[in-house]
Amino acid sequence: MNVIAQFTVIPIGTGTSLSSYVATCERVLAATGLTYELHANGTNLEGEWEAVMDAIKRCHETLHAMGVPRISTNVTIGTRSDRPQRMADKIASVREKLAGQN
Repeated sequence: MNVIAQFTVIPIGTGTSLSSYVATCERVLAATGLTYELHANGTNLEGEWEAVMDAIKRCHETLHAMGVPRISTNVTIGTRSDRPQRMADKIASVREKLAGQN
C-alpha cells in the first residue's frame, strides 16, 4: 500500500539546536531512494508502507547511534484506495485551485 507520511523526529536530551540531527535523517532518507521533501516542521515522505516505516525506524536507529538518548516522533499517514496519489499530485491540485482553474 502506498502512503504519504509527514513526520517530525524530535531528539530529546540534546540541547536546543536540532538541525544536525535533521540533516542526518535527511541523509538516511536520501539513501532509501524514496521520495521525500524537507519542510520547516518536518519531512514529507512517500512510498510503500513498509519502506516508509523502515525509513523512519532507520532515522531513530541512526540518531541513537549518534548518542541521542531519547527520541519522540510524530507521524501523520495518509492513504487512498480509490486511486493512486503522490505528494506532487496533492500540491498540484491546490495550485490549480489557487490559479482559479477549479
